[in-house]
Amino acid sequence: MKKFSWRRVALVAAVVPMLALSACSSSGGRAPENANAGGGGGQAASTPRIKIALITHAAPGDTFWDIVRKGAEEAAAKDNVELLYTSDPEGGRQAQLIQQAVDQKVDGIAVTLAKPDALKDALKKATDAGIPVVSLNAGESVSAQLGAFTHFGSNEKLAGEAVGDKLNSLGLKHAICVIQEQGHVGLEARCAGVKSKVPATEILYVQGTDMTQVSSTVTAKLQATADADVIIGLGAPYTLTILKAVTAAGSKVKVASFDMNAELAQKIADGAVEFTVDQQPWLQGYGSVDALWQFKRGGFKVGGGQPVLTGPTIVDKAGAANALTFAQQGIR
Repeated sequence: MKKFSWRRVALVAAVVPMLALSACSSSGGRAPENANAGGGGGQAASTPRIKIALITHAAPGDTFWDIVRKGAEEAAAKDNVELLYTSDPEGGRQAQLIQQAVDQKVDGIAVTLAKPDALKDALKKATDAGIPVVSLNAGESVSAQLGAFTHFGSNEKLAGEAVGDKLNSLGLKHAICVIQEQGHVGLEARCAGVKSKVPATEILYVQGTDMTQVSSTVTAKLQATADADVIIGLGAPYTLTILKAVTAAGSKVKVASFDMNAELAQKIADGAVEFTVDQQPWLQGYGSVDALWQFKRGGFKVGGGQPVLTGPTIVDKAGAANALTFAQQGIR
């Protein structure tokens, strides 16, 4: 795996039997009941039990968020945290979930900022109530403005530029970048980063909540764009659907991706997908919960007021076997 820029952060995990969650995911499939179980037999922190809300913009069926949640659950088990996980892809409803967490008087909030304008009022209520906030995954550029003391994630424009550089090294010049959620600041930044390196890149918007529509839209675009030489999915489930659409269209276009799961890692190992750029979502979930515990423990602020970068990391065929080992464990 060729590593681009990422900031190292010491995250020490003592894996313990799972602590029950008081809330369950509304998307992506519920994490396994033994998600926090491990063979280490470790002991949770002796600090008083605290309650942390993790609120994401996860869309139904997106397995990426299972990995984020798994990291958060492992940190919660180690830190003696009651983790409340909820999600909604619609900005207004995600804001309502933040308000619910404020009403519950949680000890900390970890939140994704895909649609920051919709969340700013709710987050102000959280910070006004003295609840510490960290952000993760999306919204790095506005994180501090909205009251978060740090952000865990990949710089999305940098990740897009990394993809663009990789495409150039492969001699690919006409890319189609498929965005599954119009208006999502992180996804838009990814494609902007690709386009900055590969100027002929086209943007294709699809309805990410409907994989049938994703497939038909991609198929039609490929049939109408015979000179495209690569198509890029912005998440593993979407890339896997795009891969099927390429076959249906009878296209010889190459396929690349952002993010990863076990099935996508296998496709890279098999040579069906050229590469992906991984933002290491397990670290995002783990780091966010652990940072809030550290803040409660000693007023510590991880990151020194700057984002903690968890990517980008390019995974191509040369590194796919190693990544697949961890993807099969549900942590890559």
